[in-house]
Amino acid sequence: MSQKALQKIVETYQDFILGTHDQHGDETVIVMRDALPDLFHFLKYDPDLAFDMLLDVTAVDCVKMRNEPDGLPEGHRFFVVYHFRSLGLRQRIRIKVPLSEDDPVIPTACGVWKGANWPEREAYDMFGIVFKGHPDLRRILLYDEFQGYPLRKDYPLRGYQPRIPMPTLKGDPVPGLEDSK
Repeated sequence: MSQKALQKIVETYQDFILGTHDQHGDETVIVMRDALPDLFHFLKYDPDLAFDMLLDVTAVDCVKMRNEPDGLPEGHRFFVVYHFRSLGLRQRIRIKVPLSEDDPVIPTACGVWKGANWPEREAYDMFGIVFKGHPDLRRILLYDEFQGYPLRKDYPLRGYQPRIPMPTLKGDPVPGLEDSK
């Protein structure tokens, strides 16, 4: 990726930038969440950036990694990580946003990239990150009665869950599964 895109982001959002790095051609910008709604539009619609593809949205729990090399601010536990690609300009960028354990809320990217829907739901389901403004924020991998967030580092290794009754299906029985007498 060109340094020009990274420079433009840093210059435009300098009051919200917590850090940057470029390692093996992967440029990363660490930004405060307050900048996100405007930053999302800037990334997609600025002609010098044109990040028209959201590749992924995920989260990282850094509870036991206080020496995080990307500079996790004091009092923060999570990074929400976005990976973007500009197909026409052939460039990529990673945006990392720190969140505290007490306030794991971040604006949704669904208004700009519709493809953010499912990965944001997955980050909600696995880490408990709330994407404010998401059109359908609910569990996607686990059942509704599941307690806790299994990808948090403090989730117990033997995270037993309450038993729930198996659903019964209405209609004709499935061939081969009828009770044999």
